[in-house]
Amino acid sequence: MNLNYANNKISEEEYLQGELVAEFKHEFIDGEAYAMAGASEAHNLLAGNIFAELKSQLKGTPCRTFIADMKVKVANDFFYPDVMVVCQNSDDSDYYKQSPVIIVEVLSPSTRKFDKTAKRLKYQNIPTLEEYVLIDQTIAEIEVFRKKEHWQSFYYYLGDAITFESLGITVLVEDIYYQVNNDDVLAFLQEKNQATVQPPNHEQST
Repeated sequence: MNLNYANNKISEEEYLQGELVAEFKHEFIDGEAYAMAGASEAHNLLAGNIFAELKSQLKGTPCRTFIADMKVKVANDFFYPDVMVVCQNSDDSDYYKQSPVIIVEVLSPSTRKFDKTAKRLKYQNIPTLEEYVLIDQTIAEIEVFRKKEHWQSFYYYLGDAITFESLGITVLVEDIYYQVNNDDVLAFLQEKNQATVQPPNHEQST
């Protein structure tokens, strides 16, 4: 099934059928499908790290953690969050979810503005969503929006721990940035290593 995504308004059903055979993933916004750009190494590492931390800590709970290829439906639109957690069963299909508790996006230069503004506002209309997380890949900064705080944002940096209140788990920022070699991470690791190898300062007795 070939769809001219770029120039035609298409139906939701046409989009869903088209995605099953499309060479590249597309997000579906206001009746139009938009091809998604490829991700960098840092983007992949960050998404993989937060996915691994959430999935590991949620083992044994009803919550399911999804990465990259699972769509979320928001009203009549469809997006591919980098990571999301769903803790309840609804009228989902095998190819999209409608009841995420938390959504995580890794910011890229091409998507930063959209993820922080228009997409955030769309996500906040999901009744079950409690937290929206934005991870910066160029600097070590994580922004968390919480529904219980009227979607006010909170910032976290290397050395901090983030408690995802909707899930009842805590993750170190350092673990989310594991193997990501931006300037902030390299400086943090250098400082940490120096603190580890520095010998104790013993006063000499006279």
